[in-house]
Amino acid sequence: MSGPTRARIPERTLREDRWWLAPLATFVVFAAFVVYATVRAFMGSGYYASPYLSPFYSPCLGDCVDGASDFGQPFQAFPLSAALIILIFPLGFRLTCYYYRKAYYRAFWLSPPACAVAEPHQAYSGETRFPLVFQNIHRWFWYAAVLVALVLSFDVVLAFRNAEHEWGHMGLGTLLMLVNVVLIWLYTLSCHSCRHAVGGRLRHFSKHPVRYRLWTWVSRLNTRHAQYAWYSLFSVALVDLYIYLLATGVIDDVRFF
Repeated sequence: MSGPTRARIPERTLREDRWWLAPLATFVVFAAFVVYATVRAFMGSGYYASPYLSPFYSPCLGDCVDGASDFGQPFQAFPLSAALIILIFPLGFRLTCYYYRKAYYRAFWLSPPACAVAEPHQAYSGETRFPLVFQNIHRWFWYAAVLVALVLSFDVVLAFRNAEHEWGHMGLGTLLMLVNVVLIWLYTLSCHSCRHAVGGRLRHFSKHPVRYRLWTWVSRLNTRHAQYAWYSLFSVALVDLYIYLLATGVIDDVRFF
């Protein structure tokens, strides 16, 4: 006598709520950001309005406009946009992010699109085969993301100048860049890889009180990792758009002092 088997349900799901709204919203917003970032990266212009440098182009290491390069131009002969030299690192960090995997697995690959909703794929191999096997390099992208966040913090310091590079000034661009770098740091430090780096592989927390405190702090941040991921995504696009409008003369910077 055979044992019980799984119920045969022909419907894709028995859910009656609007379960498709969340993956649809994720698809629209994330796709819009990818399109916007791609266009801006290939434009190669409108990324610097003294003293503001777009986060998409920071650090500017290619053939940059005057004043935009604070670390030299070692890739000056690079034939494409200078943004393409650096964007691979923050974008790689986001594309391999543990939270973003959930977001685009559901919204783009429908694997699955939502809880209790059948996926259209016949087989599942996880992240063991090409191309998803590359998701396992997320930790290395995290190290690069820390360096990028440090550079963006340096850009915020430089933003406390006016167009003539005189110190002691602040504009709306300064405030936007400051908020953006705070969100970037919150997103970076709340990462699961950061949590493992500060407290992973420890058998006795009592013998490592400093790392335990750091691990506890990062763990608290980690509970809001998804929110920081989206907030920082919006903020980096907003800062770039604001600097682009300044650089192209569409608007003038609002100066506070």
